Amino acid sequence: MLDPLKQTKVYGKIPIKEHFQLKETIVTIAANNPAHIEVAKKSIRTHRAALETYILSDSYFQFTLEPYECPKIAPEVVKRMVKAGNMMGVGPMSAVAGTISALAVEAMVEAGAKYAIVDNGGDIALINDQPIVIGIYSGQSPIKNLGLVLKPRNSITGVCTSAGTVGPSISFGAADAASVFSDNVSLADAAATSLGNEVGIGKESVKASFNSVKGIPGIKGAIVIQGEYVGMWGNIPKITQVAVKYECITKA
Repeated sequence: MLDPLKQTKVYGKIPIKEHFQLKETIVTIAANNPAHIEVAKKSIRTHRAALETYILSDSYFQFTLEPYECPKIAPEVVKRMVKAGNMMGVGPMSAVAGTISALAVEAMVEAGAKYAIVDNGGDIALINDQPIVIGIYSGQSPIKNLGLVLKPRNSITGVCTSAGTVGPSISFGAADAASVFSDNVSLADAAATSLGNEVGIGKESVKASFNSVKGIPGIKGAIVIQGEYVGMWGNIPKITQVAVKYECITKA
């Protein structure tokens, strides 16, 4: 299913920010130029329409939780979702939000944007020419106000989050937040789902859950919050404190 609510929200000095909803796709778009926001919205409309048309031809695509064989004639949004899901051993819809975000930011960059953020219910694609902070919302966990400082960069990257205790997304785990970092935003989204599925209760389960993302080409690092425990693996941004407010999360 399309997931309008996960756990990550961009904070910081944002010149222009707009909330945009197209059916189940609910995003926050940030940019320095209002024209770039319109470009992102056009991209979301285009690729969501292509995805909906494809689903009409094969409803199994929408519901399978397992790897999927993709036809060569599938639209770009479908191909990216399938490739990411197959890499992680999960269904293609696990990567839908991150893929839509990535395609929108790519369109913004093609239009000249150097600062562009699309937060699709916690699956974030971004390029930033100034430092920004991303806060991770962790529900009822006592570990709160965790922020990640992202340095300026001239290429697109992704921060995607899944959870079993917050939001309506399908997860078979107990994570309050499972975040993955990758320059392949579709992969980050699918990997966050896979990681979140592996998180059980307790310190040892949090530690073991990272085995699901270790060794996957393109994944930089990950963070898991479960109850009173937090685990980190790989190359992650600098940690800071930030006021993470539920009402600021991208949702309906």
